[in-house]
Amino acid sequence: MRKGIVIIYMDDLIIPAKDEDEGIEKLKKVFEVASKYGLEIKFKKCQFLRRKVEFLGHVVENGTVRPSVAKTIAVKKFPVPTTVKQVQSFLGLTGYFRKFIPAYSKIAKPLSDLIRSDNPFVFEQPQIEAFEKLKKLLTESPVLSIFQQGKTTELHTDASQQGYGAVLLQEAEDGKLHPVQYMSKKTTPAEEKYSSYELEVLAVVNALRKFRTYLMGNHFKIITDCSAFQRTMDKKDLVTRIARWALLLEEFDYEIVHRSGQRMQHVDALSRYPVAIITSDTLTARLKRAQQEDEYTQSLRSMIGSNNDSEFFDKNEILYKYVDGRELIVVPRDMQTEIIKLAHEKGHFSAAKTEGVVKQEFFIPNLSKQVQNVIVNCVPCILTNKKSGKKDGFLNPIPKEDVPLSTYHVDFIGPLPSTNKKYQLILTIVDAFTKFTWLYPVRSTSAEDALDKLKVQQKTFGNPKRIITDRGSAFTSKAFGDYCTNENIQHFQITTGVPRGNGQVERIHRTLIPVLTKLSIADSTKWFKFVDPLQRILNSKFNRSTKWSPFELLIGVTMRNREDLHLRDLLMEEMMEELQEQRDELRQDAKKNIQKIQAENKRTYDRKCRNAPIYQRGDLVVIQRTQFGTGLKLRPRFLGPYRIVKVKPRNRYDLEKVGNHDGPKLTNSSADLMKFYSPG
Repeated sequence: MRKGIVIIYMDDLIIPAKDEDEGIEKLKKVFEVASKYGLEIKFKKCQFLRRKVEFLGHVVENGTVRPSVAKTIAVKKFPVPTTVKQVQSFLGLTGYFRKFIPAYSKIAKPLSDLIRSDNPFVFEQPQIEAFEKLKKLLTESPVLSIFQQGKTTELHTDASQQGYGAVLLQEAEDGKLHPVQYMSKKTTPAEEKYSSYELEVLAVVNALRKFRTYLMGNHFKIITDCSAFQRTMDKKDLVTRIARWALLLEEFDYEIVHRSGQRMQHVDALSRYPVAIITSDTLTARLKRAQQEDEYTQSLRSMIGSNNDSEFFDKNEILYKYVDGRELIVVPRDMQTEIIKLAHEKGHFSAAKTEGVVKQEFFIPNLSKQVQNVIVNCVPCILTNKKSGKKDGFLNPIPKEDVPLSTYHVDFIGPLPSTNKKYQLILTIVDAFTKFTWLYPVRSTSAEDALDKLKVQQKTFGNPKRIITDRGSAFTSKAFGDYCTNENIQHFQITTGVPRGNGQVERIHRTLIPVLTKLSIADSTKWFKFVDPLQRILNSKFNRSTKWSPFELLIGVTMRNREDLHLRDLLMEEMMEELQEQRDELRQDAKKNIQKIQAENKRTYDRKCRNAPIYQRGDLVVIQRTQFGTGLKLRPRFLGPYRIVKVKPRNRYDLEKVGNHDGPKLTNSSADLMKFYSPG
């Protein structure tokens, strides 16, 4: 419905058409949809089949766009600034229309320098000239062409250490290229250290992001003075930063044309004198109309004449309120959410900062609560912001058997440097009760390698009742599932992104990695020879949970060194009888110690947590992204929306994807990695 039919911003809507017949046809479709969904249209506010229309401070007419008369008058009448705040206001007003002015940043630089805290406020000749020139350029009706699909399109870019700029142009009926929009941006301190080539690529990448809505799906030329650009993009091995940018470039249909810097002066100025300015549309005309129709605002206005001490006053037919010496526009109820959204979406700020931005110009009662409501329902913030406060859900320890070899925790550690036998990983198996650990060097994370080692275990110890693993490909494979079924083993897979579910093996890995690193520092490929000694040490040392060594609990005796062997014949008969009685006593003692430690761990963990939200089947949620590989660092922290299809014990949920977005079609998650999805 929306694509190709209407252009919408908040409650303003435009229906573009090539001729009257097309306009009437599109109107019919819009009215049909409005009727179907019960939308009300105020016809006294509507204009139909117009050749010229004013929209968001712009006048659109005959394939061109220019600033509205009201805006140009506001610029023309703007008084000479006498404070930093007035300079900021002027730059905000003119900056909203910077796309109409080539080299806006260069012209505005004397003014933008004034707003830096380390500069004194001195409004002298350079500032006066910049002030007057910006007023002159904006009041002489600058014109940009409206982008049209299918026409010859070029993107001209340039960069320097100070900044980078771009111009989007299209061929008009006169055969000449006309500007559609300008862009210029100051480099950050980190970007200033880039090489000249990286800066040129950065200019192209950010121009594509800026003009994405125009360029996506259209063939266009990228005109740059960087001769090595295309050759580098064709390379197979790119540095990480360039490779990440190259992924973005692959989304577009473009060809690269090199031109010398002397022929790129029209865009060179944009890169040499950039400046970052926060823009803000005052919405004065719309606020004025909305105030006249708002009962709340009218009731405040009625107090002005009857109360000489009223904080409210009229100015140019707009209601204001004095707050701490400042004049703030009173926002009518129908526009309060819109104003808050405009402030928040400048940079998707926190609640406190959004509130501060609003308070600079507007008065809205109960602002804090309304800001919270806007942010809670902001889709980019839902997908990007971390979950705040305590974790959701308390620790749910896995019930332990009172005998060894009942539950195995299994996982891989690696990849490690390849040995001469091609070993690159270690398969770790931990007995949940005794903490006895087996370390098997393997060549891959395949199901075949994992099953080979489990079968080695089986020869000596038989099968466990259950195996706990993560959701690695080896453990989700059909072969692994068939093995567990055939051997009557329960296979539990921990929830994605919740490694504490397999915490016993994770703790072993945290110990092994630094130890192996230190032992093999002379030759990292020799780690293999230290695996067996480490396994022996792990199994012979005192364990905090059980108060015994794993070997003692599993075998019933202390692990003996070579010098103990000569006592074997003398002591064996007496020890075997005593061992039988002692072993059962040891195991019951170990179980009590494990339960005690689990209770202690649960209390420690739960102090940092809160009751998990109650999610129901059918609820829409987003889930935390658990993998950030190459090119994913700037992706949103959360994926979604997902619909809950099954509620499971211990705050676990099965989910299915809703719509087309990153993430698996079917997955599972836990409450502490989920948030409600409630877009505004």
